[in-house]
Amino acid sequence: MNRRLHWIPNMITLGNLSMGFVSILIASEATGNGPQSYILSGFFILLAAICDGLDGMVARALDATSELGADLDSLADLTAFGIAPGFLFYNMVLGEYKIDVFGKEDLFPIGMLIAAIFPACAAYRLARFNVAHDPSSFTGLPSPIAGITIGFLPIFLGKDHTLPHWLGIPLFVLIAFLMVSNIRYGKPQVAIRSKLSPLRAGLMLGAALIALFFVGFARWPWLVYGLICLYIFSGILTFLIHILQELRVKLD
Repeated sequence: MNRRLHWIPNMITLGNLSMGFVSILIASEATGNGPQSYILSGFFILLAAICDGLDGMVARALDATSELGADLDSLADLTAFGIAPGFLFYNMVLGEYKIDVFGKEDLFPIGMLIAAIFPACAAYRLARFNVAHDPSSFTGLPSPIAGITIGFLPIFLGKDHTLPHWLGIPLFVLIAFLMVSNIRYGKPQVAIRSKLSPLRAGLMLGAALIALFFVGFARWPWLVYGLICLYIFSGILTFLIHILQELRVKLD
């Protein structure tokens, strides 16, 4: 019976891939529509992340996990959280970066090369995860978090704001390299899944609604982006503390 149910989580995983593909198509149509298309493209990356979270939950609930589903999940993640964010950021920021080589008509597409860093790092990170991974933590920033970080930028900025290139490009490259780093990141879903009960789920939902009320529903992107940044910097801070502890032991 469980084998017959494999198609259910796999369809959700394909939804993840489809949302990423639609995000790419919308970003490609941004000419003349500008920030609104970028915002919508970012929303589809968020929808892909929701599908990515649901497929594993459904597979475990139905006891319908499979190697095919795991490999399919990696391919979907590469599309939604590697290629789509890279393409979105290229259209938003990097498309104008070209270097004259032999004349005005011979332009070296430096922006394309920078944009390619993101899907390349996502592909390597996902392949490394498939080969070996720790069930209690992630090695490197998870690709869904990395993809959301870039996809959420136009939503966070809004249609009336632009991203300073001196800030956006280093952030883009940093997030890409964090995916292939050896920095350890926790798995909040593991702790939540092991300790979650209906009462605790209700309390968490209530706390989220209260936080939204005080922050303001119009400012929910600030709350979401703040949580994302907190997660990213928690891994970096833990990594730095670990290095300092090792240096202290060597000096002693």
